[in-house]
Amino acid sequence: MTIPITHPIATPPPQPAPVHGFGTLAVHAGAPHDPTTGAVIEPISLSTTFEQTSVGNPVGLYEYSRSANPNRDNFEKAVAALEHAKYALAFGSGSAATATILQSLASGSHVISVSDVYGGTHRYFTRVAKAHGVTVTFTPQIEVDIAEHIRDNTKLVWIESPSNPTLRLVDIRAVATAAHARGVAVVVDNTFLSPYVQNPLDHGADIVVHSVTKYINGHSDVVMGLAAFNSDELRERLSFLQNAGGAVPSAFDCWLAHRGVKTLHLRVKQSSINATAVAEALEANPHVIAVNYPGLDSHPHRDIALRQHRDGMGGGMLSFRIKGGRAAAERFCQLTKIYTLAESLGGIESLVELPSAMTHAGIPRDQREAVGVFDDLVRISSGIEEPEDLVRDIQQALEKAVRETHLSNGNGVNGTATNGHGPK
Repeated sequence: MTIPITHPIATPPPQPAPVHGFGTLAVHAGAPHDPTTGAVIEPISLSTTFEQTSVGNPVGLYEYSRSANPNRDNFEKAVAALEHAKYALAFGSGSAATATILQSLASGSHVISVSDVYGGTHRYFTRVAKAHGVTVTFTPQIEVDIAEHIRDNTKLVWIESPSNPTLRLVDIRAVATAAHARGVAVVVDNTFLSPYVQNPLDHGADIVVHSVTKYINGHSDVVMGLAAFNSDELRERLSFLQNAGGAVPSAFDCWLAHRGVKTLHLRVKQSSINATAVAEALEANPHVIAVNYPGLDSHPHRDIALRQHRDGMGGGMLSFRIKGGRAAAERFCQLTKIYTLAESLGGIESLVELPSAMTHAGIPRDQREAVGVFDDLVRISSGIEEPEDLVRDIQQALEKAVRETHLSNGNGVNGTATNGHGPK
């Protein structure tokens, strides 16, 4: 087969190493003191429009809040600093950030994606992008076979590392090197780790995306997305689409998310400590089939975590398979007392969910199971509670769920039960 001639692309070099540490940047980046009052926390600028001294000459930098707003600008500067990026653009949701990046591709473009992606990303790729003439090829081993999937019209490679919900890792540098040699850009969804644990641009990625809703905001009270990058050309193209499409966050949400940024390092550090304790307890539990957590030495991609993650941290997310099938998995989610049964992740509170029936329910079963998303897979988002309490809660719920399911199956019952969840 003749390999088509393509023009390699060079990822703009990462920004210079910051002078200050992560925590200092988290508190101070994009956070000027108010010049009029001296307030150390920026005010919320709710105005939708801004005065002009004459036609086409606004008083300051702003004309209309869809195009730009002081709170959004400051938030974008803060996250750009934490991701070692030159630019960041905030969107009304993580899905809106994904959609804007895909909309920047011409009709007829081709995208390569890891197979086990967030269900909403899979939905956009297969049901929305397709309608706009963009096709997507999914592969479970992108480092191994990326060269085989690249075509003349391939424009983008999409990575989640860790993947959702099986916590597979991807060697970003290896994929970026292969993609760039054929003129293909690389996007990394960094939601599961946050900028504190991983900075994909430093490993060769062209764009990093986040669901700000998760770790960056961290308090389960904002829906927002973000894309960060170093390219001037991407800045021009994506900011035009951001303004034209109008999928922008409110000033208040930007203010809330910026507040969350200031404690990001503290929250993610504790979440990772908690997830490690829970993962180790699960791995030792006889009621568990397998544990997916990149902080464990048993994880198949542990070597990548040691290279790509801050101090080899595993992050706050993990998943595991429970003995007893879907009935035991559902019952486990009902029996936890500290963990809340809910979608989403990255907040201060610990959450538990069943991907096959919740976040990934829209993906056909054969495709789900091909990448390890079985009916007995439980996903955990570790909050910032005390690790000992979380471990005890996991252990008691496991014991009861497996025992009840075993007894129910023995009686010929289908294993479902009434909701035993108490108040949270």
